[in-house]
Amino acid sequence: MHNAIKLVLIGLATGVFGGLFGIGGGVLMVPALVFLMGFDQRRAVGTTPIAMLPAATAGLISYALQGGFDWRAAIALSIGVIVGARIGLRLLNKLSLRALEIGFFVFLLLSIVSLWVVVPSRDDTINMTPLVFVLLLVFGLIPGLAMSLLGVGGGIIAIPVLMVGFNASDLIAKGTSLCMVITGAITSASKNIRMGNADIKAGAILGVSAALVSPFSVQLAVLLSPQVANILFSLFLAFVASQYLVRILKQRKTAAK
Repeated sequence: MHNAIKLVLIGLATGVFGGLFGIGGGVLMVPALVFLMGFDQRRAVGTTPIAMLPAATAGLISYALQGGFDWRAAIALSIGVIVGARIGLRLLNKLSLRALEIGFFVFLLLSIVSLWVVVPSRDDTINMTPLVFVLLLVFGLIPGLAMSLLGVGGGIIAIPVLMVGFNASDLIAKGTSLCMVITGAITSASKNIRMGNADIKAGAILGVSAALVSPFSVQLAVLLSPQVANILFSLFLAFVASQYLVRILKQRKTAAK
């Protein structure tokens, strides 16, 4: 019962941030499962996609109802994510997670800077052309890899790029990225369940709890101005980056001993 309560609280917190920022919540769930629930890293990464499914679905529906969704961009990203997630699962036990975390940390820093430089208008839309579709598909490989290797939902990677690189409004970027998160989560969850790397019960509790509060957070995101939304998202990315920096430094210190 004590563990179930902790899972519900983690899920509720994830749903608040997931709905507000349009992310699947893996970047919060994975460390919470490791440090609060005693999961090892691989089991936490394997359980998180199960939780993302109901949480991201609730967020996607809420953003779509507010006009924050581009179905063509979602299709392109989803194709890339499926391929990237499958590649990542094959490389899970072969690549250096430390190198990946360093690369992810650098990306977060660049994203933080870009969010302070470029502020999208709520009227901005993705100008879809065949070239843009292909670029989105290729870019989708990166969030797919991140889902499998780091346990992050991909939205934290896709949203800054959609706004800065593809001229999407903040709401369209968040809603569209959640569709991509759902696609990647299905791919990763099914594979991790077959591999025995996932706790289905824990994932279900997390996901349902997050889904309950996610729509309310989406309403808050709609009420915020794009500039305020950018500032809050950049602060959230800074928090995530600081956690990865601490982890990287600890790994370096341990390796030096």
